[in-house]
Amino acid sequence: MSTTELVWFKSSYSGTQGDNCIEVAVTEQAVHVRDSKNVTLPHFSVRREEWSRFLGFAAGA
Repeated sequence: MSTTELVWFKSSYSGTQGDNCIEVAVTEQAVHVRDSKNVTLPHFSVRREEWSRFLGFAAGA
């Protein structure tokens, strides 16, 4: 799936003043992550299970 086919979104907690944010796009197989300020840079992808594990770790930090 190409980057242009993905539906990207930022957290509702993200500001509108050029904050350091990421955008994510969720597919059936993976979660794709990119820099919201420079969307032309390559993005990375992780399996959904790994993303869930990361979110659990971040929430407990």
